Amino acid sequence: MKKPWTLDPDRLLSSEPSRRSVARSLYEEIKDLPLICPHGHVDPALLADPEATLGTPAELFIIPDHYVFRMLYSQGIPMEELGVPTLDGTPVEQDHRKIWQRFAENFYLFRATPTALWLTDELVNLFGVEEKLDGESAQRVYDHLEEQLAKPEFTPRALFERFNIEVLCTTDAATDTLEHHKTLYQDGWEGRIRPTFRPDAVVNLDASGWHENIERLSEVSGIEVVDYKSFIEALEQRRTFFKEVGALATDHSATSPHTERLSPAQAETIFERALRGDRAADDAARFTAHMLLEFARMSVEDGLVMQLHIGSLRNHNQAIYRRFGLDAGADIPLATDWTRGLHALLNEYGSDVRLVVFTLDESTYSRELAPLAGHYPAMLLGAPWWFFDSPVGMRRYLEGVIETAGIYNTAGFNDDTRAFASIPARHDLWRRVSCEWLAGLILSGVVDEEDAREMAREFAYGLAKRAYGFG
Repeated sequence: MKKPWTLDPDRLLSSEPSRRSVARSLYEEIKDLPLICPHGHVDPALLADPEATLGTPAELFIIPDHYVFRMLYSQGIPMEELGVPTLDGTPVEQDHRKIWQRFAENFYLFRATPTALWLTDELVNLFGVEEKLDGESAQRVYDHLEEQLAKPEFTPRALFERFNIEVLCTTDAATDTLEHHKTLYQDGWEGRIRPTFRPDAVVNLDASGWHENIERLSEVSGIEVVDYKSFIEALEQRRTFFKEVGALATDHSATSPHTERLSPAQAETIFERALRGDRAADDAARFTAHMLLEFARMSVEDGLVMQLHIGSLRNHNQAIYRRFGLDAGADIPLATDWTRGLHALLNEYGSDVRLVVFTLDESTYSRELAPLAGHYPAMLLGAPWWFFDSPVGMRRYLEGVIETAGIYNTAGFNDDTRAFASIPARHDLWRRVSCEWLAGLILSGVVDEEDAREMAREFAYGLAKRAYGFG
């Protein structure tokens, strides 16, 4: 008989006994603090409907999760066999037990990855799975998960309370009517689940369906967008609306952190060309660079925190993009130039806006980002993001930025996930790694135990709450 599947209570802590003991002491003090989730992609519909469920085990763990199907695809497993829906509606596997079986048979592929840490934590600690997942145990585990998911305590709203989430922010298109957020507000969830204004689809001139998105912007704002001036007015109207429904932040994704102030005439010319459908080759990049400055200006005026997620070449695998669309696991990091890129924005608004930045270029941590955040009052460093939301990535982040920027020029942790059930596991990983790192500082005499305990609490809770202005 196989031994029960359990997790090491000291996982991610040092193997050296004295350091592990100090780290464990720090962790025990902060592990149960409420979760602050200032940036993520959980669908608000999941929480707005009291009758909503997490679906089948395949729907919960595999089909929507690009961390999972990205790895399996890299080993030659077709995404169709994992049930990932296609854009044209062509057939994919519909038998969720078969999807789960394929996943379980290949679960070993995730060994030593953060995905394995999250999934294992979910399966063992959240759902009470007692046998290791593999091809032989797959259907028994599936049966157990189905039984758990049918219980009232595993509805999304019940789990939200169980997870001890103090606030969770979604990411919502500028054209979203926020109906689900309004429902949550009416149901007494005011301030606990908040929208975030994300205008990429109407700002990035090369975005798929840009003209349709502009038409939708006109419709929901009540301002007919016929030129650059009306475009800006419509965006400002939408930001006001988002604030009324509880938003505290905006989010902007761009390939580059380049910012550039265009003259009103230049901005108008580029926007008019886009409306006519005959934009020049560099119009999209220049317009995005200009609009980052405009959004900084708007944030100074309306107080919304401005988040920048920079450095991903989206849809690198064009065949996958054409067949499966956005967020299909083929986005790859790029080298970035923050120092020159943010020069225009920080010189114009570096003492006024609240700017939280995220990068996929780790080489910029100590060379550019920490020195910038260590000088400009506006700038905070976001948590290690995406590919670096991992034990080693977190350690590199802490080693790379804290000596120069200090912890109070960082914005704490956010889980940045669509996978609702994984939120506690992701926060727990950060809390373990940060406490282990702090234990090293105590033992090397860099900080004393009193300061380290306060720093551990800040990393887990205080920094994010303060950065985004939560209650």
